[in-house]
Amino acid sequence: MMERYSSGTAMDIVHMVAKLGDLKDENYRNTLALSTIIELLIDKGILTREEVEHKAKELDQFMSHPSYPNV
Repeated sequence: MMERYSSGTAMDIVHMVAKLGDLKDENYRNTLALSTIIELLIDKGILTREEVEHKAKELDQFMSHPSYPNV
């Protein structure tokens, strides 16, 4: 199986997998922090869940349609 990765050593592959694991952990912590902040803002009455959902849909539409031409 290692023959397919001739451009890198086995240790390079181990390091890459470890970095991916670190990114997964960091992504989880960031998502948890954002979710916590959103829930606190809703609990305090600063935002409504509907406002958050509306803005999320708005930003998702913006991100899914790039403003530059695809070549």
